Amino acid sequence: MSMIKTHLICSALFVVFGCAFAFLGNGEKFRRKVTIELNPGLKPPSTLPPGVGLVHVRALGDNDTLHFFLYNHGAPAVLLVHSNSTESTVQVDWPEFINRSSSGSLKVEPERSVQFSRALVFTRLWEYSDVNNTADPQHTAESSFYPPYELQNFIWSGLNASVNQSDHTVTFCGGDESVSFINGSLCLQFSAFESEGRPSAWPSLRHNANCSQLHVWLDGVTPRANYSRFSLELQTVGDSGFQGRVDVRSSIDDEYTPSIFKVSQWVSSPVNTSTVWGYTQWKPVAYRKPKPVFEDATPCMHSEPVPMTQLPPSGLVQAYFKDSQTYGLNISFGIAGDPFYNATNYLSWSVLMGMGNPPVDSFSTLILAIMAVGLGAPLVIVIVGGVYVLIRKRTSQSTGYEPIN
Repeated sequence: MSMIKTHLICSALFVVFGCAFAFLGNGEKFRRKVTIELNPGLKPPSTLPPGVGLVHVRALGDNDTLHFFLYNHGAPAVLLVHSNSTESTVQVDWPEFINRSSSGSLKVEPERSVQFSRALVFTRLWEYSDVNNTADPQHTAESSFYPPYELQNFIWSGLNASVNQSDHTVTFCGGDESVSFINGSLCLQFSAFESEGRPSAWPSLRHNANCSQLHVWLDGVTPRANYSRFSLELQTVGDSGFQGRVDVRSSIDDEYTPSIFKVSQWVSSPVNTSTVWGYTQWKPVAYRKPKPVFEDATPCMHSEPVPMTQLPPSGLVQAYFKDSQTYGLNISFGIAGDPFYNATNYLSWSVLMGMGNPPVDSFSTLILAIMAVGLGAPLVIVIVGGVYVLIRKRTSQSTGYEPIN
């Protein structure tokens, strides 16, 4: 009887944990091959200004290709082009591209293979004096705002030394000639991915092979007031016939981003449909230190996207798009009562940009294992209890009497 009992218990455990680990193993396996090149096809006599570069990131899939472009002249921008061909190529008319003389100087060919295009442009950095400590720039008096930092006028570091082929990252920093940026800078790090995963550093955004990440940080900039807070202006440019909206999703799990239970998604959909073709995604949190602890997190808010009447001041966008639609919004950092920027003189924020539906957070292996144990234990107890009663019953029948309880 003990052998039967042990066998049934093991079978029950096998079913419970087998189902759990089957669920755990149901992860995304799709991969892309990522390569990076700088200034594709650039040859003398065409030359770029010192430090300026065009980065092309090619993410090759089984039957399609994602082309990412990053340009550090003017307002920094990332352009995503999805082609349904594995043989699509990049063509740059360098004299036209450098002079910004016409659209169409940057192409992905064959053009008929292009399914979707979208650009994310960082246009302005706003600073305001939050003397009332409300952290609400949309309801702050205009007189509290300082002239914005126009990112198109920033001088950016060169890209040659910042391209990391093994990690698929590109990093550059910049600033203007004002006193505020003498010892400080605004930096951006672009990352492309071959497969699903998430970085260990907060906010640990979950990514897949269909997206990239931009990590933005403001470091050592001298604020213009003792109560300064900042807001970052973003613009997206996409093909005409698309519309933008921001969806806010809730989660029951904050394992990867402590105390944050929401994710914001600025999605692009064809007019009169809800199908998502592309997105930018972020969690509403920024950090006041490079290696933050829980106390260094500060919430952030976004305004509603509004249509813009013209293209942003980005040579990349102007070179690619012919018939487009532009939207803009602001990301403001901090909430009422939070420390002001001068508490640490540092602020960082991360955002994903990709094609298709945004990644969805899921429970980690540890959490799922705990859930499996928590949910499986009662089932095991019921099964073991039933087995025990059955064994006692069979024992009593074989001996011819009922045991006294």
